Amino acid sequence: MANFTPQEITRLQAYMQTTFNNPNIYLKPRKSGDSVEVDINGEFIGTIYKDEEDGETSYDFNMAILDIDLPGSKAA
Repeated sequence: MANFTPQEITRLQAYMQTTFNNPNIYLKPRKSGDSVEVDINGEFIGTIYKDEEDGETSYDFNMAILDIDLPGSKAA
């Protein structure tokens, strides 16, 4: 895993805000530096990891969804 630069975080945040049509998406670096947290309105929703291989860079957005948060669940 590679570390994020402040410029990458800014670019990824703009991409996420545009892609999901939500200006309330914010990215913040984690202490490890190899990933960033994705928040919407201050609530953590996922993590983005950076992968550099063969001169190419890709980003992996990981979002866990609990079954109790889905519509129709007994806890919802």
